[in-house]
Amino acid sequence: MEKEYEETGKIPLIGTQFPKMVVNTSQGMKKLPMDYKGKWVVLFSHPADFTPVCTTEFVSFQKHYDQFKKLNVELIGLSMDQVFSHIKWIDWIKEQLDVEIKFPIIADHGEVARKLGMLHYKATNTVRAVFIIDPKGTIRAILYYPSELGRNMKEILRMIKGLKFAEEHNVAIPANWPENELIEDKVIIPPAGDVETAKDRLAHAKAGEYECFDWWFCYKKE
Repeated sequence: MEKEYEETGKIPLIGTQFPKMVVNTSQGMKKLPMDYKGKWVVLFSHPADFTPVCTTEFVSFQKHYDQFKKLNVELIGLSMDQVFSHIKWIDWIKEQLDVEIKFPIIADHGEVARKLGMLHYKATNTVRAVFIIDPKGTIRAILYYPSELGRNMKEILRMIKGLKFAEEHNVAIPANWPENELIEDKVIIPPAGDVETAKDRLAHAKAGEYECFDWWFCYKKE
C-alpha cells in the first residue's frame, strides 16, 4: 500500500510510514525520516520563495520555533526553488524583517513533491501542505491549504499537543480543545466496543471517575 502511493504520486495515507528519501536543503543534505528519529517533524511546503503569504508563514513558523522545540518538534520547509534562492530569501528575511530562519528548507526539483502529492494541479509549484510525522516516522496528520490562505501556527501546535496527549493517555481530543464548547478542557474516553465495557463506563461515571452524556460519550479531566 505504502509503495503504491509513493510510486503513483498520490497523497500518502495517515498511519503509513513517511517515505524514505535524501533531500538537499539550505542546511545541507538530510535523510528523511532517519535523521529525525525520536523527534516529531512538521514538514511543510510553500508555493515559492520571495512571495508575500509564504514570507508571513515563515516568519510565523520562526516566531513559534521555541514552542515547537519544547514539544520535541523539528520544522522543515519545502518548495520547488533552488538552494541559492532559499539562502537569498532567508537573508532577505533577516535583513529586512530582523527574523532569522533557523530551520532547513528543502530544494525540490519535483521528486519529493510528487511522492507526497504536494504538486499544484497545474504542476507549476507546490501547494501549502503540512505533514506531521511522529518520532517513529509515521504520518500522523496531513493539512492542505489553498495558495491564497496562510496557515495557522497555533492550530498546528494544538494538533501536535493533542496527538501527543491522546497517545500518552489513551484518550480522544474534542473539537477546539482545550476550549471545547461542551466539555471545556476535558478529554474523551474512547467509545465502548462491547456491552460490558459500556456498562463499566456508566459504573465509572456513577463512582465519579468519569462524566457521561450517555454510555458512548464519556469524558474526564486529565
